[in-house]
Amino acid sequence: MVEVIFFLALLFVFALFSRRLSESPLTAQMFFSLIGIALGFIFSLQINQEFNRELFLLVAEVALVLVLFSDASGINFNAFRENKLTLRMLSIGLILTIITGIIVGTYLLTDMVLWEIAALAAVLAPTDAALGQIVVQNKKLPHQIRETLEIESGLNDGIAVPFLFLFLAVGLAEETFKPINYFLVTTLEQIGFGVFIGVAAGLIGGWMVLQAKKKGWITKTYQRLALLALAILSWLIADQIGGSGFIAAFVGGLATGYIFEDAGDILTDFTSAEGMLLSLAVFFIMGALIAPLLSFVTWQIILYAVLSLTLIRMLPVAISVIGTKISLDSVLFMGWFGPRGLASIVLALVALETIPEFPGKNTFILTVLITVLLSVILHGLTALPLSKMYIKRSKNHDGNSE
Repeated sequence: MVEVIFFLALLFVFALFSRRLSESPLTAQMFFSLIGIALGFIFSLQINQEFNRELFLLVAEVALVLVLFSDASGINFNAFRENKLTLRMLSIGLILTIITGIIVGTYLLTDMVLWEIAALAAVLAPTDAALGQIVVQNKKLPHQIRETLEIESGLNDGIAVPFLFLFLAVGLAEETFKPINYFLVTTLEQIGFGVFIGVAAGLIGGWMVLQAKKKGWITKTYQRLALLALAILSWLIADQIGGSGFIAAFVGGLATGYIFEDAGDILTDFTSAEGMLLSLAVFFIMGALIAPLLSFVTWQIILYAVLSLTLIRMLPVAISVIGTKISLDSVLFMGWFGPRGLASIVLALVALETIPEFPGKNTFILTVLITVLLSVILHGLTALPLSKMYIKRSKNHDGNSE
């Protein structure tokens, strides 16, 4: 309970100065992460207690489910089809990011076996636009670049989930000394049931909300509540029948947005308020989690975290845009602004829930937490100055090309 009191008190204080702080490099995620670390050191918050771990997982899962559903429901399918760069980033870029993460991990994280490194690479593949809001909301940036980063962030976390489950299936087979076929079938069932529930909930639920809106039966407030309930229902029902709740929420959001085009706009208010509350709570507790573990961080973990934000992200981005007319400045800009955040934290927790004990567990969770922490700090500090520099260089380039 003491953690909740600290968090809410800090949230109240931060809110009072939010407008002034929005003009500084200090982001909300950075503030709550660093304060969480400080309080973890000073007061030794007992985050490692069983109840608190379960509470943390629940808050984190709900936050990710709502983000997955909300982001997916807001996807403009016409823009997605027209912007071929986004498709390249979500296919070639994402797959190469996982492969590059595995290759780098085999050389650096030698205390982890291959399936653990693969799971780590999948966990750190998704990006989080919330950590770079200055970038995706800056209308002065080239439209295609901004749109690509925003859509990529909204979709790549959902796409990364099946890869993680497949790697965990291999891990379960190795750790339990059982045939891999059983776990692969179970994983495919999770993916299949998740997709089925997501499609059914999104199409049927989205259609019902749309009809209620057309007939004037539903108020604006309850439109939002209905869609939020649909997101949670997708997650819970899929989980109950052996499917992946995250995949169900993601696919459910896509299906809802396809049927009910205003769904993303209706949920925007939530993601900027209640959703932010849950997200900041996750970053706060993450900071408190990291505090007692910092003494166990090795140079290999730090190097992998740095490479995860640079080489492992930038090289796939560069390869995925080969054949396009994207400038080098744009490639570097997109490559750098692939922050790791909420999705990586939650997927790491899901991996630990799926396989509670495995040889490289400590290195796995430490690498994820350190990577996210570095991303929160570095992307937060560089978002504004690098955006300004990129905009200036883009204008100069366009002027010279004329």
